[in-house]
Amino acid sequence: MSDWLADTRDSYDTVAVSYADLTRGLLDGLPHLRAALRLFAEEVSGPVVDVGCGPGDITALLHGFGVDVSGIDLSPAMIALARESHPGLRFEVGSMTEPIGGELGGILAWWSLIHVPDELVPVVFGHFREALRPGGLLQLGFHVGDRTNRKTEGYGGHPMRVDVHLRPPDRVAGWLRDAGFTVEARWLFGENGEDGAVLFARRG
Repeated sequence: MSDWLADTRDSYDTVAVSYADLTRGLLDGLPHLRAALRLFAEEVSGPVVDVGCGPGDITALLHGFGVDVSGIDLSPAMIALARESHPGLRFEVGSMTEPIGGELGGILAWWSLIHVPDELVPVVFGHFREALRPGGLLQLGFHVGDRTNRKTEGYGGHPMRVDVHLRPPDRVAGWLRDAGFTVEARWLFGENGEDGAVLFARRG
């Protein structure tokens, strides 16, 4: 396992409980993001994997919308919390840097690509394309910007060692097109669209 991947896993193992406490119910006050998830649920057909699912709350929300969904996360501690909080759903330890199976109808990757270095994003998108059936739907959520921040503390003050990559939507869309996706829509959030973006893309 590469150093950045090990650091990401260990960091989220450390903050898992605090992260779950701080983010629980977060979408209750974010109607635009809930709408993005609902639209994804309405448009997707077939099994879905929530990649970087964390404590599983978004996975459970999709399930509540009627989606056949399971979750994977790099952090074993996050997966343990997800299984405890949502015992009726399927969660496994896994990484988007490795193949994630096949014949999926959809993939959700919300604010999990943010720790992947630029040079590996095309590799990840290649795995996503291989996992999706033709016409399969991909929804990405990420921080908007053009810089990398080093995160050494977070979620309750616990130590972390992760890079957080903020990226322009045009760059992410270009990587998607190069990987064989058609970008169907872009949603920008926050003042001047600088807080975050959600991209809807479909496998060709």
